[in-house]
Amino acid sequence: MSLGYLFGGGVGTEPHGLELYRTFEVVQGWYEQVSAWTGLTVGEILEEDLPTAQEERQSVGTVREAALAIGVHDVLASFDLRPAAIGGLSLGAMTASCLAGSLGRRELFEMLAGSRDTPEPPAEDPQQGIAIAFGSLAEGAPSTPASVPGIYLAGDFNHGHGAQRIMMLAGHAEALGALAAEVPPGTVVPLPGRTIAVHTPLRRPYRDFMAPRIDAIPFTDPEVPLLSCLEPKVLRTAADVRDLFQRNSTDPISLVDVYTGMKDQGVRLGLVMGPSIPEGILAFPFPVVHIERPEHIEQALTTAYDLGIDLSGAPALS
Repeated sequence: MSLGYLFGGGVGTEPHGLELYRTFEVVQGWYEQVSAWTGLTVGEILEEDLPTAQEERQSVGTVREAALAIGVHDVLASFDLRPAAIGGLSLGAMTASCLAGSLGRRELFEMLAGSRDTPEPPAEDPQQGIAIAFGSLAEGAPSTPASVPGIYLAGDFNHGHGAQRIMMLAGHAEALGALAAEVPPGTVVPLPGRTIAVHTPLRRPYRDFMAPRIDAIPFTDPEVPLLSCLEPKVLRTAADVRDLFQRNSTDPISLVDVYTGMKDQGVRLGLVMGPSIPEGILAFPFPVVHIERPEHIEQALTTAYDLGIDLSGAPALS
């Protein structure tokens, strides 16, 4: 029986993890450690409002989400639950790389915190945005989002398994709004407050700024199968992981590649860490349990037991 861990990649604006922090000592100690590495207070990581400046907001948001995901991992590890394969999207891919043993936790969080120094885009640049697209576009609309000037296909979240296709579009906010107005209501939904066209060539300035910092990280080969979100591939070497970190900000991501790769690795149960992969609208080729709150830990342990994972060495959950 194989267990897979999946890590999402959205930068959340809402606080998460407070209940886990209050419940588990291992999480409390972990947040104190993240605070020491990043210079952020535990409150800033857990629940306080994010900064208003775009790149600083993005930086603190990534620290927040990665801290929660690794905190969930550490709670599960305290119950002797560990993944046989691991992968994630965007930030989640970097978090997964860390938990696969390819870089240290300190290196990951110092990199995320250091991204706050990325220069803000010039004020005269077109405003950027993100939208979610459901299914095919309207008749008469461009056949692919990438054929619309100013819009890029940034992410593929779902197709096959009888499910509706779900895509992430990113690019110029004006073009995304115009496309949303052309297609049936609800087909293309711009996301409020998202002002960074992630996973598109528009993030090239960020990629160039972060490149020397990523080059300085001492990557090592993953210790467990690590699934790429940039192409159908198992990352096996330090060079593979470094390449993912360098390309992650400008290349489109695919959850399909991650969960298909996990299925090929024999995964029969997936645990989704944190809230950034939505629950209920995506179809996976194996059962998944989403973990955000303490009660989800018990659900994960129960589901693992029901599916045949040996938990004989695990302590009781109070």
